[in-house]
Amino acid sequence: MLRMTSLMPLALLLLGCGSSANGQASYASGGQGFAVETLAEGLEHPWAMAFLPDGEVLITERPGRLRIWRDGVLLEKPVSGLPAVRASGQGGLLDLALHPAFAENRWLYFSYAADHQRGISTHVARGRYHDGALSQVQRLFVAEPAGSGGRHFGSRLLFDDAGYLYITVGDRGDMPRAQRLDDHAGSTLRLHDDGRIPKDNPFLDTPGARPELYTIGNRNAQGMTLHPQTRAIWQVEHGPRGGDELNRIEAGLNYGWPVITHGINYTGTRIGEGIQEMEGMEQPLYHWTPSIAPSGMAFYTGEAFPNWQSNLFVGALAHRHLARLVMDGDKVIQEEQLLKELGQRIRDVRQGPDGLLWLLTDEKNGALLRLSPVP
Repeated sequence: MLRMTSLMPLALLLLGCGSSANGQASYASGGQGFAVETLAEGLEHPWAMAFLPDGEVLITERPGRLRIWRDGVLLEKPVSGLPAVRASGQGGLLDLALHPAFAENRWLYFSYAADHQRGISTHVARGRYHDGALSQVQRLFVAEPAGSGGRHFGSRLLFDDAGYLYITVGDRGDMPRAQRLDDHAGSTLRLHDDGRIPKDNPFLDTPGARPELYTIGNRNAQGMTLHPQTRAIWQVEHGPRGGDELNRIEAGLNYGWPVITHGINYTGTRIGEGIQEMEGMEQPLYHWTPSIAPSGMAFYTGEAFPNWQSNLFVGALAHRHLARLVMDGDKVIQEEQLLKELGQRIRDVRQGPDGLLWLLTDEKNGALLRLSPVP
C-alpha cells in the first residue's frame, strides 16, 4: 500500500462564471465548460440516489421517505414498504445501492437509523423493488452495541466487483469505540449480498472481534467508491476540526482514529495522542484542514467531460462546494472548489448512466442537480 508521508499542496483554482444559451449559469473548470441543471426541488434533506435500468432515479430523504424521479418529474407518492426509520440528528433513511444483478433480481439495499437495544443504531436491509413498492424486505445487519444520540452513523454502501457489500459505520460520537474490535462503530464492514459473513474477513479468527469488521479506526465515512482502474475501495471520512481524510481501504488495516489524526477537537484541544503518525496506523492519501465535511464521492469516467477523466469529485457539506481532485496515480496533485456560488451542502455525487455528474443538496428544500457540458 502506498503511504503518503506529506500532504500535496492545495491548489484552489478560480472559476469563471457566465451564462449559457438557455439562460442557465455556466462555469469553467479545468478547461471544461459546464452548466448546472435543476432536475427536482422540494426534497427534504436528500441523502442518496440510485439509477435504475428503466431510467428511474430513487432518492432517499433523511426523514424516512424514498422518492421516485421519473421522466423528469419528482413523484409526490413515496415508495411503500420501508421498515420503521428513526430520524434523529444525522440519522434517518440514508444510502442506497443496487445489487450487481438488480435487473434480474430487483434487490435494492438501503441503510438507515432505527431503534435497537434501547438506543439507536445503523441498520442495513434489502427489499425487492417493483413499481414504487418494496417487498420481501430483509434486515441484513444492525451495528452493535447501539448508541445514544444522533451523530456519526456512517452508512455508505458499496458493492465491489466480486459482489461483496461494504458498509461504513461511524463512531457514534464516542471516539474510543473506533479502536475496539468488539464494536462495529468506527469501521468499514464486509458482507455477502445476503448478509452472510465472508470466510476470509480479516478479523474473523481474532478472539472477541466482530466478524463483519474489514477495517477499524474510521471516524465517520460518508463517501465510498471504486477506483476506475485499480478497482480498489476509496473512502472519505469526516474529521473533527480539520483532518477530513481520503483513504484507500484495505483489509485489516487501522486508519488511526482517534489515536492519530490531522484534526483537533472543536474546542481546540488535542485528540488521542496529539500526534499525526504512529506505526501500525495508516496515513490518509490526502486530508483537508480546515474540514470541508466530505460526503458523496465519484471518479469521473464518462465521455461528456473529457478534461475530467479520472478526476475524483467529492461533495462538501461544511464549505458548500463540489471538490474536483486531479489525480496522478494515488496522489492528489490539484484541488478545485466548484459551485461555491450556489452555497449548497452537497451530500451525494454520482456519475449517471448518461455520463453526466448528478448531485444532491442536503437542505430542507433540497435539490437534484445535474452538470452538463457547454461549449
